[in-house]
Amino acid sequence: MFIRELTGLVNEMSPYLLLGFFFAGLLHVVFPRRMISRFMGGRNLRSILNASMLGVPMPLCSCGVLPAGISFYRNGASRGSTVSFLISTPQTGMDSILATYSLLGLPFAVIRPVVALVTGIMGGLAGNAADRKMVHEKQDKIREEEEPERSFRELVRYGFVELIQDISKWLLIGMLVAAFLSVLIPVDFFTDGISNEYLAMILVLLASVPVYICATGSIPIAAVLMMKGLSPGAALVLLMAGPATNMAAMAVIANSMGRKTMMIYLASIIGGALAFGIIINELIPRDWINGFLPRVTWEGHADHGTDWFKWVTSSILLLLIINGYLQKYLRGRRQIRDDRIRIKPMKISKHVFRVEGMTCTHCKASVEKGVEALSSVHSVVADPGQNRVTVEAESLSEKNFKEVVEGLGYFYKGRI
Repeated sequence: MFIRELTGLVNEMSPYLLLGFFFAGLLHVVFPRRMISRFMGGRNLRSILNASMLGVPMPLCSCGVLPAGISFYRNGASRGSTVSFLISTPQTGMDSILATYSLLGLPFAVIRPVVALVTGIMGGLAGNAADRKMVHEKQDKIREEEEPERSFRELVRYGFVELIQDISKWLLIGMLVAAFLSVLIPVDFFTDGISNEYLAMILVLLASVPVYICATGSIPIAAVLMMKGLSPGAALVLLMAGPATNMAAMAVIANSMGRKTMMIYLASIIGGALAFGIIINELIPRDWINGFLPRVTWEGHADHGTDWFKWVTSSILLLLIINGYLQKYLRGRRQIRDDRIRIKPMKISKHVFRVEGMTCTHCKASVEKGVEALSSVHSVVADPGQNRVTVEAESLSEKNFKEVVEGLGYFYKGRI
């Protein structure tokens, strides 16, 4: 039963995920992140709208968006534009929009980006309103990212290797949890067990805000819960609040932009989720949304004419995920080997620091590039899994290292 539900989920999502990864790579090559800051500097509605519109299709999770957003802020983006970007970006992306269409149908595929756009704009306006200082404080600029190579190879590398490495863990967790819930939760659980749909909405919100759920990985969970009787509005709360925020993101924003900004960010997400959840429940016919759920596929009556295509795309997706983990493992092995055979000049010393808040390859690249900008640094290796940064340098000031790391939005915890 569990395996059947899991394979049904994977087969349903895989074609759209592969297409979404392609569009994610295309956006990365055509519209790199360093270009975005040019449109986010003003303290006006236009800059906020630009930030939200640019954030909606970008394939960045709530951890990956933090270094980008904070870097934009420190390079001149307004507080409101930055808040708008931080809210709208992790809620959705090209990959998750297509995956939403695959499991939740056209209504949710349209509603999700619209809600992300609107909540981003509202949060941005609140951020600017709360920031009474008319002159943005000048801060040390963080070294800008290098422009990505504009080639098909870079498109494939980012979309089908780096992005998959970032989200595959949460995507797999989301699918496993969804299949488990599908087997465990009885049909019509929410209609019979929790008769008040708004109580269910509050419970979903309380569970979603502190815990990170990938924008794509949250989709199968929402689909299964809706099949068990969860209202569309409560499902939207899960799809919004889960990907948009978590305890780590709130801590980083509070540390980098202040508690007031963090509270605006959190209030915008919670208020927007509840408001749009109520609007969907009250104004959109329930049958119109539930009618798009792929019940037929999961109940074993799939269209056999397309089974082969779904199995092929599922196999490709599985191979890409395996390739991502394999490359990460081999890269780590090569680093260990290079560390052992590298001949170090007498003047070069090795420094190991504990840095918390790194969660993905975006975080790794951000820390490495920031620290490499320090003078006399020869090499930097950030390990998000171990919360460790290893630096080889002729001379290194611990104070300068701490300033760079905390300026990027991470937490320096001392030497190891």
